[in-house]
Amino acid sequence: MTTTPLVALQRPKDISLDEIEAELSAIWHSQSADSLNQGPTRASTFSMVIYEPEEFQQLLAALGFYEGPIDGIHGPMTKAAVQDAQKSYGRSITGRVDPGTLAKLREEFAKNPIDRIKFDNPNTRGFSISDAIAVQNPGRIITLCPVLGEDQGVTAQVSAYCPVQQGSSNHLICCEYITLRGTKAALERVGGLVASLMMPDLPKFVWWKATPNPDQVLFKTLADSCNCLILDSCYFSDPESEFLKIHELIDEGTYIADLNWHRLQPWQELMAAAFDPPERRASLIEADQLAIDYEKGNAAQALLYLGWIASRLDWQPIAFEETGGDYDLKHVTFKGANQREITAELAAIPTADWGEILGDLVGIRITSTNLQADCCTILCSETTGCMRMEAGGSAQACQTEVVSSLSDQKAEFLLSQQLQRWGHDVLYEESLAVVAKILKLRG
Repeated sequence: MTTTPLVALQRPKDISLDEIEAELSAIWHSQSADSLNQGPTRASTFSMVIYEPEEFQQLLAALGFYEGPIDGIHGPMTKAAVQDAQKSYGRSITGRVDPGTLAKLREEFAKNPIDRIKFDNPNTRGFSISDAIAVQNPGRIITLCPVLGEDQGVTAQVSAYCPVQQGSSNHLICCEYITLRGTKAALERVGGLVASLMMPDLPKFVWWKATPNPDQVLFKTLADSCNCLILDSCYFSDPESEFLKIHELIDEGTYIADLNWHRLQPWQELMAAAFDPPERRASLIEADQLAIDYEKGNAAQALLYLGWIASRLDWQPIAFEETGGDYDLKHVTFKGANQREITAELAAIPTADWGEILGDLVGIRITSTNLQADCCTILCSETTGCMRMEAGGSAQACQTEVVSSLSDQKAEFLLSQQLQRWGHDVLYEESLAVVAKILKLRG
C-alpha cells in the first residue's frame, strides 16, 4: 500500500474514551488561533469506520514467525512468515493465509495461557491512509483494532493529518483519526460510542475487513448506523454461508457494497460485448452450457458471476450439486425462459502462483447443445491462458477473448471507486439474489 504525503496537525495522542470529541475540537481551536489566514480545516465529506482485525499477523507474531509491524499489509515479510508457519506445521507452502492455515494458527495460539501472550511488534493500524482513499478527502476515520490477549478495556488515540494533494493550493483539507484498541470482547462493549463518533449529517461508511456476522453486536450496531456497509468477499472463509447472510441483510434494507463484485467488471464487459452483434444476441436463448473456472480457495467471484449471467438471462435455479474432487466441482441446473434446461459447472483450479486476490476468475465458456447456434464464447485470463477452456470440446466455432490482468484490483483502489458511488447497485443485488436461490438448493 502506498501512502500519500501527510502534514501532521496532531500526532497520535493517548486519551480516555470520554475525551475524544473534546480533544479533536481542541485541535481545530488551536489551528484557528494560530492562523492569521485560513488555516487547515477538517474535510466535510464523509466519515468511515474501519474494522481492521488483522488476526493472522498477530497470530504469526505471537507464535514467533513474524517480527514486522501489525499493519494489515500482506507484504514480503508477512508472506515469508506465513510460509515459515506453513512449513513448520506441515501445510502446503503458499504464503497465503487460507482457511486451513488460519485454523492451524488459531489452534496453536490457543495452547498458550492468555496471560503469557506477549509480542512487541509495533501496531501501526489506524495511522496510515492509502493514496486511493486520501484523494477522497475523508473527514474522520475511526479504526477499530482488535488485539489478542487479556481484556483490559479499550484504549483510544486521536490524531489529525492533512494529505498534501499534488497541484492543490496551500489550504489543507484534513482528516481526523480515532483509533480504538482492545480485545474483540472489549470492542463489543463500545459499539454505541463508535456509532456516535460518525459525523452527523454526512455520509457514513463502514468498511468491515472481516466476514460479516449479524449475530455480533458490534457488527449489527455499525451496519444499522451507516449509509453503506463495505465488504470484500475475496476474504470470506465460507463464501456460500456469508452470501446468504449478506442477502438477508440486503432484504432487511442494509445497503451493502462488495468490493469483490467490482473485480468482475472486465469479465462482464467482454461477455456483454461478445453478444453485441444482433445475430449473436439472438442466439443467446439457445445457450444451455456454462463453465466457470476460478483460482482454488474462494468461490465468491465464480458464484457472483454465475448469479450475474443467470439474472440477465432469466435462468431460474432448480438444482445444485457439489461433487467435489480435485476441482471442488459444483453443478447448478437452471430452467431458461423457454423452459430449456441449462447446466453450469464451477471448477476450482489449483494454481502454483497465486495472485494477491484469492479466487480470481481464470476462464469462462458458454455454449449450446444446438450446434447451429452462434453463441459459443470463451473468456480466459491472460495469466493462465485459454488451453483448458478450449480443450473443453465443442463442435462449434467459438469467439475467444483474453481478459487482461489488472494491477488496480486491490481493496483500497476499489474502495476509492466505491466512495464515489451513491445509491444501491441493483445489478449486484439482483445477481446476489440468484446466488442465494442457488445456495438454498444445497442438500
